[in-house]
Amino acid sequence: MVMQFEPVIGLEIHAQLLTRSKIFCGCSTAFGSPPNSQTCPVCLGLPGALPVLNRQAVNMAVRAALALGCRINQTSLFARKNYFYPDLPKGYQISQYELPLAEQGVVELGLQPGDEKGRKEIRRFRIHRIHLEDDAGKSIHAPGGVTYVDLNRTGVPLIEIVTEADFRSAREAAEFMAYLRQLLLYLQVCDGNMEEGSLRCDANVSVRPVGATEFGTKAEIKNLNSFRFLRRALEYEIDRQVQVLSSGGRIVQETRLWDETGQKTVAMRSKEEAHDYRYFPEPDLLPLVVDDAWLDELKGTIPELPEARRQRFEREYALEPSVAELLTQDRAFADYFEAAVGAYREPIKIANWMIGDLTRELKREGRHIGDGRIRPEHLAELVRLVEEGAISGKIAKDIFVKMYESGESAGRIVEAEGLRQISSEADLVEVVERVLRSNPDKVVGYRSGKKGLLGFFVGQVMRETKGQANPQLVNQLLLERLENGFVC
Repeated sequence: MVMQFEPVIGLEIHAQLLTRSKIFCGCSTAFGSPPNSQTCPVCLGLPGALPVLNRQAVNMAVRAALALGCRINQTSLFARKNYFYPDLPKGYQISQYELPLAEQGVVELGLQPGDEKGRKEIRRFRIHRIHLEDDAGKSIHAPGGVTYVDLNRTGVPLIEIVTEADFRSAREAAEFMAYLRQLLLYLQVCDGNMEEGSLRCDANVSVRPVGATEFGTKAEIKNLNSFRFLRRALEYEIDRQVQVLSSGGRIVQETRLWDETGQKTVAMRSKEEAHDYRYFPEPDLLPLVVDDAWLDELKGTIPELPEARRQRFEREYALEPSVAELLTQDRAFADYFEAAVGAYREPIKIANWMIGDLTRELKREGRHIGDGRIRPEHLAELVRLVEEGAISGKIAKDIFVKMYESGESAGRIVEAEGLRQISSEADLVEVVERVLRSNPDKVVGYRSGKKGLLGFFVGQVMRETKGQANPQLVNQLLLERLENGFVC
């Protein structure tokens, strides 16, 4: 009998906080500055330099912990985590160990694939702990065996989010990571830029026989900076461990790296345990105390979170789950939608314009919704003009492009260019009858059974009216004359 295995996965996620200065000094955190231009005695760990905690970093860390359902330890302690990296000038990292900022969180997450109606499977994932720490620098390996060190990143504020080993597939872990990025962006505590290292993940993975309760020997995969890499690395590592165990081998506890070129994980070093880091209390920092007043103030800053907002959009605006999902992926996009619906309550039609035309234009120019030229009330006005019959859907498409290019409102463009739809029967009868008289052979063809010629007549009327004729009324007038013996 072939033994079946299941994976057991836990994540350690590092998120850079969106502060302007570092966690223990005033140096800038701006990305892309010249190497080693954003350092000082504190972040370089020079003798006599004392760290001072950045209050804004604490604010952001607490908000993230609250949004992840964690219990805040109102007194937490900093510790020195000792290890040697060429880009760690102090020789230790200031982190939190025995008493972290927050613990015992729970995230309820809807996972794909859902049912036939798009409803997702709801799973609960536990957060073990969240703690504050400072980042190390960056080693840059150049050709010829030369390594350069850039210490600009040293001291940048991080939170480390450690989950319980609750994930049972690479897909679950990748979806959770994607949701966490979305959550941090909603909170505006991290920019989520994985390519720049603002959000990165280490994954602990083991496999065990199906039905077993004990964990297997784990491997840690370090520095995964994309959802795709996370999923591929876990899928490979799960297969590797199953093959080793199925052939009678033994898993070695170690740290591994993902080799994207080779599409495999490779051994890096033996896995360190907590005692290898020789943690001891940070002597230069007092305990961090978040009192009741401070905690209550931060609780009041938590916005409606993406999963709750998605569910509300379905209920309140009668949107399909897939549409609500797209609208709430980005907080600013969801805000834009609600502002537009507040100006004209046609949520489904506004959503269609946003997901289709607006998203296409933004992607074409590489813009974010906040950088677009069409204000939400202007998009709502465009939808209203179509619904009221003032303009046709075809003309609305042209007006939208002009709105996007100029930032002008739909109403102003319509009036300035005389684009109002012709919906008066008296105004259209003459045009319709002129088109019929100009094409007597086509009229005969239609009456002899070529019903598709109706589209030809509609097109001719639309051409003569420069697209401004009400298409429903044009169809009605044409059919009345073609079917009832109009003489050309």
